[in-house]
Amino acid sequence: MFQIKKLILASRRLSASGWYTQWGRARQSAMRVSKLMVLSIALGALLIDWTEVHRFAGQVEARWARHQVVPSAVPSALADMGRELADAQLPIDNERVEHWMVRFSTTAKLEFERTLSRAGLYSDMIREKLRARGMPEELVYLAMIESGFLTNARSTVLATGMWQFMDPTARALGLRIDAYVDERRDPVKATDAALVYLSELYQQYGSWYLAAAAYNAGPTRVTLALSRRSGGRAANGIFHHAADDENLDGQGDEDLYWEIVDHLPKETAQYVPKLLAARYLARYADQFDLDVTLADPYEYDLVWAPGATSLADIGEAMGLPDDRMRELNPQLIRDMTPPGSVYPLRIPVGSAYQAMAALATTESRSRLADD
Repeated sequence: MFQIKKLILASRRLSASGWYTQWGRARQSAMRVSKLMVLSIALGALLIDWTEVHRFAGQVEARWARHQVVPSAVPSALADMGRELADAQLPIDNERVEHWMVRFSTTAKLEFERTLSRAGLYSDMIREKLRARGMPEELVYLAMIESGFLTNARSTVLATGMWQFMDPTARALGLRIDAYVDERRDPVKATDAALVYLSELYQQYGSWYLAAAAYNAGPTRVTLALSRRSGGRAANGIFHHAADDENLDGQGDEDLYWEIVDHLPKETAQYVPKLLAARYLARYADQFDLDVTLADPYEYDLVWAPGATSLADIGEAMGLPDDRMRELNPQLIRDMTPPGSVYPLRIPVGSAYQAMAALATTESRSRLADD
């Protein structure tokens, strides 16, 4: 009993001396620090979230601002487009075209601006070839929809080049494809082949819209959709061949495309609406606040180069920027002319003498290396 009393007195002395009090204060201080840390973390998280909210709100506000401009312009644009295309017997589906006009000028605006700018490379060349064949100039936008005017474009099913040719179709149209040359990437020869193919499809269907659909999805799918969904008109043979003396820009049964559009593959169903939307926005880019700076046209001179001539060596000898010769000759897939024969090499306009001097230099180096 005496010992217990001593322990109690001793504990009171410890408490009186401040040990107990100091421990309590330390515990309270630690808890305050912990609370401050938790509060700081919470405030930091809140700040991060608030920053993200501000950023998201800014994006929404910017998009909404664009949408505020576009819808007021689209109805009048569609009316203008309908009047213009009526003269060429090319009817439009306002709802489908409007969807792509809004998308190209808002959510996909930056990419569309880049594509329109890149169109400056080839659009003049393609239009000139279309005019020479009496074909609608609107077809220039098929290359935009297919590849964005990229000569090195390659799809998941291995369609290649600006006009997205599959290997068998390209070979059937006379394009060269081998270990050194792939003319599907040649903007000039591939354009010629594409226009031949589109002309053949028009002769088959009597409709530029259906020809464009068949270009994208293949004639078999379009013919099947027509035979099943056009009340038997295709089955009666109306669209197998147009009259031999029919002008290519004459009237065709363009309404049929809109009748069967829901029975075409999804990509093909959007094909003509995309084309029409791109056509109008390109023509009236300023009205839709599109920032477009056209690239310089694809122009060149030709020289005959020996086989196995390196594009990099010629470019270096001519003092050209890196990849300039590759840009002019995208069909040379190994960055050299095919061995065994001379090849028409594209060079910058006005540099023929410089190129011939460079070819002579590189050829003599090659002979010395062989010796």
